[in-house]
Amino acid sequence: MAKKSGTLDIEKLMAELNPAKTAKMAADGKGDAGKNQETAKAPVQKKSGFVTLIGRPNVGKSTLMNHLIGQKIAITSEKPQTTRNRIQTVYTDERGQIIFLDTPGIHKAKNKLGEYMVNVAEHTLKEVDVVLWLVEPTTFIGAGERHIAEQLCKVKTPVILVINKIDTLKSQEEILTYIEAYKDICNFAEIVPVSALRKKNTDLLTDLLFKYLPYGPQFYDEDTVTDQPMRQIAAELIREKALRLLDEEIPHGIAVTIERMSERPNGIIDIEATIICERDSHKGIIIGKGGAMLKKIGSTARREIEKMMETKVNLQLWVKVRKEWRDSEILMKNYGYNPKE
Repeated sequence: MAKKSGTLDIEKLMAELNPAKTAKMAADGKGDAGKNQETAKAPVQKKSGFVTLIGRPNVGKSTLMNHLIGQKIAITSEKPQTTRNRIQTVYTDERGQIIFLDTPGIHKAKNKLGEYMVNVAEHTLKEVDVVLWLVEPTTFIGAGERHIAEQLCKVKTPVILVINKIDTLKSQEEILTYIEAYKDICNFAEIVPVSALRKKNTDLLTDLLFKYLPYGPQFYDEDTVTDQPMRQIAAELIREKALRLLDEEIPHGIAVTIERMSERPNGIIDIEATIICERDSHKGIIIGKGGAMLKKIGSTARREIEKMMETKVNLQLWVKVRKEWRDSEILMKNYGYNPKE
């Protein structure tokens, strides 16, 4: 298989699979020739736009976004439905600015929180310039993927299919099989195999995003990495550690709220946070024997928050039970998940 600077030659792969489409892309100015003409027309202009990442839970959306911007903002875990809100991050270089929107995974909702998450993801499709649809390398296209494809067929936004986790393949030639399985399910602008975890083909993906973004002014200062307030980032980092450390059945039923955040004259940040759970039995597991689990969650979260804030942090954690909070619009709003937004 042809190689290109250590990565797969995606355009050649697409030409092998569908030469007619590749020829049309070139004629429409979407190929290399069109890109050269575009650059010649506006050599000093920069591009700027919004890109959303969608897909089923646990396909690697947050991991990919973190690598694309070069910094950890979105939390990650092996458990599905980790991302609950729409997280906005910013990548800026000499070509322009990409604003990434990492959305919750699209799935069958089982409660009001689930409905909120799906609505956030599907609504975002109408607000962006490019859609990145992440899938895993498989020839089986299930009901969840077909539901996403139906949503994508309704929008005029360019859709780039990203086949993630190619580092798990025994042979890179398998990628052709997965591209063949997906290529006709939607009218994709591009198909790109990547490994978000190993950063394989992520630079190529960034190049393609700039290719489809419109020319225009930057929305944020070049030093901006995210529009998320530090309180929300701290809460999410605490929830991430809980997701990774707690038993399988507990994480879906927890939320984290920051009760107080203040800075001392010497620069130390004091944070008081509460982990919300739905059952008394879950509270006991979160606290652990002699408070061991809560202490472990706190210490690992504190180190991550200190790294993010670049200062010492004094983190204090409490645990409260709020039964069935995921089906209460009032409690969901209190914990940062507003169904009306």
